[in-house]
Amino acid sequence: MAIINKRARYEYSLTEEKVEAGISLSGGEAKAIREGHADLSQSVARIMEGEVYLINANIPVAGAKNYVSTRSRKLLLHKEEIVSISTKAKQQKLTLVPTKMYTKGRLVKLELALGKPKRKFEKRQQMKKKDIEKELAQELKNH
Repeated sequence: MAIINKRARYEYSLTEEKVEAGISLSGGEAKAIREGHADLSQSVARIMEGEVYLINANIPVAGAKNYVSTRSRKLLLHKEEIVSISTKAKQQKLTLVPTKMYTKGRLVKLELALGKPKRKFEKRQQMKKKDIEKELAQELKNH
């Protein structure tokens, strides 16, 4: 099962470099992800005290009491990967953005990409460009 963050490409201009990370989850969360009940649209990854955390990812667990579905979850990466990512992010002022969550065998993995937040006018330009491309494709199809 793959859960894709569609807002990531709209909100950020992503770099080509991607990192695969494991996630520490409870049993109910893992089951919810396998069933496809997770939302990454508002989430972001942060490096705090040498560790990476997934913040604000919504993973609702059915029938759980006293459970916060948007709690911070620790991401499992090697120390060298964390150092590499943090230096690139600080140098280029980039943000760690979760782009995809998927299962790999019995494990749950998260794909992270470095991205720079887009400003409002950049988003508008992208939408205009997409509309023009759609219109051209439609005209070519009709002729």
